[in-house]
Amino acid sequence: MTKLPRDAPIAKVIRALEALGFEIIREGNHISMCRMNLDGSKTPLTIPNHKEIKSSTLKLILRKAGITREEFLKANNDL
Repeated sequence: MTKLPRDAPIAKVIRALEALGFEIIREGNHISMCRMNLDGSKTPLTIPNHKEIKSSTLKLILRKAGITREEFLKANNDL
């Protein structure tokens, strides 16, 4: 099992989340993103707007988004 990056650059995290269907709604101290699901519901997501995202924070973000580690790493590597 591949580990999440220790300090992931925010730009790469956002690009990977966009590849997984999320879009940026608002930017400020935090970045708000949202994804429309197939059943019509929305999955909101809030990410701290730091230069780098620590692996523990990234793990929480992925859990709230319902994204597995493997899905995120594949989207991140495909960029």
